[in-house]
Amino acid sequence: MIERGFGSRPRVLFICGNRNHTTTMHAIARELPDCDRWFTPYYCDPGTALDAMRRAYLLEFVALGHDFRRRCLDYLRQHDLAIDLGGARGGYDLVVTCSDLIVPSNIAGIPLVGVQEGMIDPKLFWWRVREHLPWLPLPRWAAGTAGTGLSHAYDVYCVASEGYRRDFIERGARPDRLVVTGLPNFDNFAGYVRPGHWIEGCVLACTSDGRETFRRDNRRKLIDWALEIAGDRPLVFKFHPNERMRRAVDEVRRWAPRARALTSGSGEVLAANCHTLITEWSTLAYVGLALGKPTHSYRDLDAHRALLPVQHGRAAKNIAEVCRGVIARRPIAAIAATDASGATEASAPSPTLKGAA
Repeated sequence: MIERGFGSRPRVLFICGNRNHTTTMHAIARELPDCDRWFTPYYCDPGTALDAMRRAYLLEFVALGHDFRRRCLDYLRQHDLAIDLGGARGGYDLVVTCSDLIVPSNIAGIPLVGVQEGMIDPKLFWWRVREHLPWLPLPRWAAGTAGTGLSHAYDVYCVASEGYRRDFIERGARPDRLVVTGLPNFDNFAGYVRPGHWIEGCVLACTSDGRETFRRDNRRKLIDWALEIAGDRPLVFKFHPNERMRRAVDEVRRWAPRARALTSGSGEVLAANCHTLITEWSTLAYVGLALGKPTHSYRDLDAHRALLPVQHGRAAKNIAEVCRGVIARRPIAAIAATDASGATEASAPSPTLKGAA
């Protein structure tokens, strides 16, 4: 429990986003019953160029988009969670965010805990531009999630594994603020296994939303590749929720007419129960790797085996303990983290938390 004096309870704001972001924040909040917990969809400062793009429906492929906002609010209302749009009520003792690519000005000065959202984007064109031309005023979000952890506006960033901690450091994050906790939606892939699931024996191909996020995506090439891997096994396509579904389904019907096309359902459950997994850029590749399934991806899977999220089933509890530590202004070295075996350990020695002095 957190000692506050005068019977008051700490107020915590959780900044949500897409389904993964929102369920992650909800899982962490469940482990903080000793706090007053409020939730908001992902947001940016009003009146900015980014806000103008959002209002013009130019950002529908990211968490700021109207559709993501609507779905997030539907989830929060469905679960009877307290909503504070854009953190307007204020008075918070802590903010927990699903991404530091945008750090709104109204949370400046409030202790901040970031939580890795999943697999981090590779360093593509806009990362290289920012790297080689640092004087250009390009925002972090221009490089996609490759810029995660580089705001340095947080007290602690919770990451998936020791491998990801090294990756964050290599990208420029401060080592003393990174704690390996695991991630709530990625810490127990075995829990998605359903013996006798209909997809057993099938090859599952999980698509990405490259076309919707202005990246190169050769769908015909993917379908042909999946057909080659599947051979005589039944082939199932599961589309990314951001995709234009009618187009995606029509392409499968045209180029793989015997394959099944799914526009909804849990990708994690499907990936955990299929025979062979194919992904483009999806985090679902981690499900196949963790469960030892034949896994194919556009990503370097050898590199991602070293990044595999820890599988201990207690990431939400670990992150909640980090939150309590930040509220209590304890040194990072005193904040408990959990390794892949589930044993409690202290994070690497480091200076005191930002603002704790």
